[in-house]
Amino acid sequence: MAHDPAAGGPALDLRHVDNDAELQASFAVMQALRPHWQDAARYREQFARQRTQGYRLQHTLLHGRSVVVDDRVVTASARGLRVGERLVQAVRQQARQLQAHHLVLDTGLHMALAQRFDVRQGLLARGLHFVEPL
Repeated sequence: MAHDPAAGGPALDLRHVDNDAELQASFAVMQALRPHWQDAARYREQFARQRTQGYRLQHTLLHGRSVVVDDRVVTASARGLRVGERLVQAVRQQARQLQAHHLVLDTGLHMALAQRFDVRQGLLARGLHFVEPL
């Protein structure tokens, strides 16, 4: 990564995962957040399923037209480089370009540091996400 003082850290190439090589490379990073994902083939299948459902933009009664961040993880080696902040800024910018009404990000209740980060980024808790495993 090259240093980019104007952006507050190293130069980054932020982009969507759009091909098999990028998807394969993302698997190891995603495992840091979701260690239960042990099967790369299942991960690719899930990604393909979400892609067909329009995973970048959702329409709900609660939020209207929204960009939803389902998972966000930064590798340990990239922490402290403002990568997370820059990711949120990039998603926010894309949400505005898509004319979304909200940027929605789910963060686990057990992840206090991530929650503090989210608040620093201007994301406010609006409720709880209740789940029942079936």
